[in-house]
Amino acid sequence: MPKSDFVHLHVHTDYSILDGAAKIKRLVAKAVENQQKAVAITDHGYLFGAFEFYQECRDAGIKPIIGLEAYVTPGTSRFDTTKVQWGTLEQQKAGDDVSARGAYTHMTLLSQTTEGMHNLFRLGSYASLDGQMGKWPRADRELLERYHEGLIGTAGCPSGEVQTRLRLGQYQEARRAAGELQDIFGKDNFYVELMDHGLSIENRVRKDLLRLAREINAPVIATNDSHYVYKEDREIQDAMLCINSGDRLSNPDRFRFDGTDYYLRPSEEMHELFAEIPEALDNTLLIAEQCNVEFPDVKEGTFMPVFPVPAGEDEVSWFIKEVERGLQYRFPNGISEEVRKRADYEVEIIIQMGFPSYFLIVSDYIQWAKDNGIRVGPGRGSGAGSMVAYAMRITDLDPIKHGLLFERFLNPERVSMPDIDVDFDDRRRQDVIDYVTRKYGKDKVSQVVTYGTIKSKQALKDAARISGADFSKGEKLTKAMPPAVMGKDIPLSGMYDSQHPRYKEAEEFRKVVAEDPFNRQIFDLAAGVEGMVRQWGVHACAVIMSRETLTDVIPMMKRPQDGAMITQFDYPTCEHLGLLKMDFLGLKNLTIISDALDNIKINGKTPPDLERLEVDDKTTYEMLSTGETLGVFQLDGGGMRTLLKQLRPTEFDDISALVALYRPGPMGANSHTNYAFRKNGLQKIEPIHRELEEPLKDILGYTYGLIIYQEQVMAIAQKVAGFTLGQADILRKAMGKKKKDVLAEQYVKFHDGMIANGYSEDCCKTLWDILVPFADYAFNKSHSAAYGLIAYWTAYLKANFPTEYMAAVLTTQTDKDKLGMYLNEVRRMGIRVLPPDVNQSYGAFAPDGNDIRFGLASIRNVGENVVAEIIKARQEKGAYTSFSDFLKKVPAEVCNKRTIGSLIKAGAFDAFGASRRALTVIHEQAVEAVVSTKRQESNGQFDLFAALEMDGAEAEDDLLGSASIDIPDLPEWPKNELLAFEREMLGMYVSDHPLSGMKRVLEGLAEDHIVDLTSDEGKGNDSPVKIAGLVTAVNVKISKRSGQQWAIAKIEDMTGSVEVLFFAKTYENIAADLVQDNIVVVGGRLRREDESVSIYASDLSVPNLSLHLDHLDEVDLLLPAERCTTENMRAFGALLERFPGQAPVRLHILEQGELQVLDLGPERLVNAGPDFLGELRAMLGYDSIIAPGTNPLESSAAAELAEISPVESRAEQTLSDTTLFDASSL
Repeated sequence: MPKSDFVHLHVHTDYSILDGAAKIKRLVAKAVENQQKAVAITDHGYLFGAFEFYQECRDAGIKPIIGLEAYVTPGTSRFDTTKVQWGTLEQQKAGDDVSARGAYTHMTLLSQTTEGMHNLFRLGSYASLDGQMGKWPRADRELLERYHEGLIGTAGCPSGEVQTRLRLGQYQEARRAAGELQDIFGKDNFYVELMDHGLSIENRVRKDLLRLAREINAPVIATNDSHYVYKEDREIQDAMLCINSGDRLSNPDRFRFDGTDYYLRPSEEMHELFAEIPEALDNTLLIAEQCNVEFPDVKEGTFMPVFPVPAGEDEVSWFIKEVERGLQYRFPNGISEEVRKRADYEVEIIIQMGFPSYFLIVSDYIQWAKDNGIRVGPGRGSGAGSMVAYAMRITDLDPIKHGLLFERFLNPERVSMPDIDVDFDDRRRQDVIDYVTRKYGKDKVSQVVTYGTIKSKQALKDAARISGADFSKGEKLTKAMPPAVMGKDIPLSGMYDSQHPRYKEAEEFRKVVAEDPFNRQIFDLAAGVEGMVRQWGVHACAVIMSRETLTDVIPMMKRPQDGAMITQFDYPTCEHLGLLKMDFLGLKNLTIISDALDNIKINGKTPPDLERLEVDDKTTYEMLSTGETLGVFQLDGGGMRTLLKQLRPTEFDDISALVALYRPGPMGANSHTNYAFRKNGLQKIEPIHRELEEPLKDILGYTYGLIIYQEQVMAIAQKVAGFTLGQADILRKAMGKKKKDVLAEQYVKFHDGMIANGYSEDCCKTLWDILVPFADYAFNKSHSAAYGLIAYWTAYLKANFPTEYMAAVLTTQTDKDKLGMYLNEVRRMGIRVLPPDVNQSYGAFAPDGNDIRFGLASIRNVGENVVAEIIKARQEKGAYTSFSDFLKKVPAEVCNKRTIGSLIKAGAFDAFGASRRALTVIHEQAVEAVVSTKRQESNGQFDLFAALEMDGAEAEDDLLGSASIDIPDLPEWPKNELLAFEREMLGMYVSDHPLSGMKRVLEGLAEDHIVDLTSDEGKGNDSPVKIAGLVTAVNVKISKRSGQQWAIAKIEDMTGSVEVLFFAKTYENIAADLVQDNIVVVGGRLRREDESVSIYASDLSVPNLSLHLDHLDEVDLLLPAERCTTENMRAFGALLERFPGQAPVRLHILEQGELQVLDLGPERLVNAGPDFLGELRAMLGYDSIIAPGTNPLESSAAAELAEISPVESRAEQTLSDTTLFDASSL
C-alpha cells in the first residue's frame, strides 16, 4: 500500500445501538470512495454486524477486519458486579475515572486470523454469558488470556484502562496495565492507540501515552473513533443520542459527543492529523496486511444435531423404520399402493438429500409434546405436503387426500433445507424448547436475536420530539404519509424519489413538508435516522440447534432480563453458517382448544379426539354459513364473517379456500367473491381458454375454475407443458419473484412444452398471462389446508360445545376491549356470564353447566396464590355456606382486607344472600377478628372457631364466634354504583351494563359501533366516525409547549371501548360535558397506528335521553323473564315505595315467546316523574319503558330482546325449572 494510505481500525456501525449512526453498506462504500483497501468493524460489546460487514466488504472488493470494542472489568472478575473507581472524589466528579461510575473500561480487539475471529466470538460470548452487568457484556483478564490467540489488542480509547490511569495521574499503574496486556497478546500484537478529536481528555495524556509506549517498546497506531460515515452526518448521530436518552437537541446539558470529526475520514486528513507520528499511520497498514479472516463456506445444515438412535442403527436405518411404523399407525386398515408409492419416493429423496436426522429430530420433539399433554398444530407451511411428515405424526393432514405436493416442500431438483414450522399451545411452547435443550445440550440450542430498526413513521415522530416540536407537528407529518400497503409504509427516501413506485402517492406529504421550514428540518433528520438499528430483541419462534458448541461457530449473548442464551447473529446468518433453524411457534388458538377440551371434561362430557375427527359435521357448517364465527381461528374478522354468509360452506375444501383467498392479492382480483358466487351458482364458470376446459378440469374443478393455490400452478405446468413437479416448483418461484431474465428463460420451456403437447400459441400466451400474476399471490395449499383444519376444529367446538369453547376463548383474552367483544358474543349466543363465586369459580373463566362463570383470578387484588388457597380450602373442607364460613375455612393469607373487599365488590359472595354493600361495611372488622384469632390458634392458645360450632340462626348471626360481628340488613347499592365497583374489580361490567336496554337509542345517535372501529378490518385511518357511549375514564393533561389543557377519555358502548383524544381547541369547548359516567355522542376521525386504534375528537355532545318520557300518566314495562329475579323485584318494589303517586304500573313479562301482563294494582301507584324514571332506567334499562300508545311486542325493547339467539337458549333451559316471577317479591 502507498505511504499515503491509511486503514480505519476503530469503527462503529449502527449496531453500536443508538450510539453509532453508520449503516454498513454506506460505510463500506465510503471506505471504497476513500480508496482505503481495508476497514474494520469494532462495535461496542457485541458482534451483531460482523457477518454482514464481512459480506459487504467482500462484495465491494476491500478487506474486512472483524473487531470489537470490548467492555472490560476494572480489574475485577467478570462474575463480580461490584463497581470500582480508582481516583479521588474530585476526579470522579470531573468524569476522569472508570466509565459508568466504575462499571467498565474499553479495549479494542481485532481478529488477525480466522481462529482469532472465533476466539473473539468466544470472548464476546462469555463476556455476556458470564460477565453481563446491566447492558454491558464485560470481559476480564482471564477471558483475554484464554482467548488471545489470533487477536490483536490495543490499549483502547480514552475510556480504556491505560488512558484512565494516566488521566488520574497513576502512571505506574498505567504502565503495569499496559505491560500485562502486552504479555497476554505478545509484543507484536499489542498496540498503544492514539486519537485526536480535539479533546482535552485526549491531549492531556498524549505525552504520557507516547512515553509509556517507548518504555514498554509497544508500537502505536492512529485511529479515528468513527461513529458516522460523512462529516455532515454528525447531526444524525447527535439525533440518535437524543433518541437514546429521551432528551431534546436544544438541551445544553444533555449527553453529546464533544470534539469533532467522528466520521470515516479520508486518508489525507489522518496523515495531516498525525503528521508528527507517521509510524502510527503506517502501523494501521501493517495490521491490515496481517489480518486475514474467512467465514466458512459451508452447506446449510452442516451442523445439524446428531439424533440419538438405538445400538445397531444409524440415522438412515432408524428413519426408514420410523416411517414404516408411522404408516402402520396412520393406515391401520392397510396401506394402499398410492400411499406406499408416495412414501417410498419421499424416503428416497430425503435420504438422497441427507435429511433423515431432520425428520427424526422434529418428529421426536412433537411426539414428546403430545405425550406430555401439549397441544400441537396439524402442521403449517409446505411441510404438510409430505407423506413422510404425516406418517411420523409431524403433520396431521393426509397429503394425498387433500391434494398436497411433496415437491412444494422438498424439491429434488433444487436442494434446500426442509423448513417445518410447528405450532404449540402458547403456554407450553417453552416446555418443548426446554426439552430440546436438555436433549441436545444447553450449549447447542439457543433462541435467536432480531434487530429492530427505526421505521418511517417512528423516525418522523422521534425527529419531531427531539426537535422540540408539538406532538401535533409529528402527527400532522405522519398523517400526511400515504397509507401503508400490506403493513409497509413508503420509506422516507422514496418520498422525493421520482423513480419510487409510490412516488405520486406522496404528493400531499411533500406539500406538508414544504409549507414550513421546520417541517423540512424534521423530515431531513427523520430521513437520516430511518432504518438505523434501534434495539435488539428475540425472535418470536426461531430456535437454533447445532451439533457443535454454539460459541465455536457464532457469538452468543445473555438476555439480561432472564438469563436466556441468545445468538448475536440473526437466523438467516446462522443458517448460512451451517446451523439448523427450527420454528417453535406459540399459537393462542391451540391454547384455546386445550382449555376447551379441559372445560368439556369439567362439565362432565366426553371431549372429541381432534386428531381423528372427520371434517363433515353438519352443525359446524350450518354455524359457519351464518357467519357467527367470532372466536373461530382465521374466520373471526368482520369481512370474513360476511364472506362466510355469501359462501355458505358445506365442505372442508371451502374452509381451506377461504384461508387462501382472504388476503390482499386474491381480494384485489375479487377471487374471494367469485369463488362464493360460483359455488352457489350465481356466476358462470368460465374456462381460462376453450382448449384448457377439459385438461384442467381435475386441477381447477374443485375451485370452480379459479387458480387459488401454488400447487395448482405447479400441477398446470406439469399437465400442459410436461414439467416435472420439481421443474414446476422452480417455475412457481420464478413467477413469484418476477425477475424478467429468469421468467423469459422459463417461458421458453413452458411455451415449447405446451406447443409440443398440441396447444395453440393463443392458448399458451393466454395461460401464461394469467399464471404469472396469479403465482404472485396464489397461496400454499399445504398451509391453508393445515390452518383450515385448526379453523374447523375451533368451529366444531364452538358449534357443538359452545359454553366450554367460549369459556376458553374468554380465558385467553388479555385485551380488555376484545374481552368485552367476546362477552357480547357469548350473551348473543344465549349463554349467561355469571359473576365470580367463591364456591363455583376457578382461576379462569370456566363452564358452570350451561353458563360461564367468571374466574377469581380476574378480580383485582386477588392473586393466583389466593385463588389456589380458596379452591383448595373448599375442596378439602367442603363448600362455603356463608361469609363467616368462608373466613373460617380459608387460611390466613387469604384474609387480607383488600382481597376480601375486592371479592365482595366483584360479587363473589352474592350467593350467601347478604348485599355487597352490607359485607363491605363489616368486612374490615371481620378480617381483623379472623386474622387475630387465626394467629392465636396457630400459637396454640385456643381453638380458633370453637365458637362457630353452633347451628342455625345463631351461627349466622355470630360471624366469628366470640368476636361477634353482625351483617347489617342493608339494601344493595344503586345499580350504577354497584356496576362501577364491578368494573373497578373486574375491568368490565359483568352482571349488567349501565347502557343495558339503551342499544336502540344509542344506535340512533351513532353511526359506528366501537367494536367495528377497533377491529383490524374496521374503517381506515383518518376516516370520519361518530360514536355514542358512556365516558368511563377521563385523564386531563397539560401541554408542555402551550400550557393548555387537553384530555384522553375512554368511551364505551355495548360492543367495546376506545380511547378518544380531545386536543386543546376541542377540549376547551366541551370540557364541562366530558365527565365520567356521562352518556355522550362524539364525532372525530379514526387514528390507526401500529396495532392501536384511537379517535381524535372534533366535537362532543350530551344527548337528551329523556325525550318525551319526562313524566308518564301510566307506566308500562317490558322485561324478559330471566331479569325478574327476586333480587331485582325487591329493588323494584323499594323504588315504587319511594315514589308514591297516581300512575298505575303494569309489567309485561316475556317468557319463551309468550307475553304475560301483571297489573300491580292500586297499592303500587307511583309518581312517574323525571326522578323516578331516571332511577327506573338505571335499574331496568332505558328500553324497558314502553312508550305510550306502543304495542309492547313492537317496542324497541322487544326488538332488542328478539336479537338474542334462539339457540336452545341456556336461559330457556334454566327457566323451565324455576319460578322466575313471584309477585310477592314486590
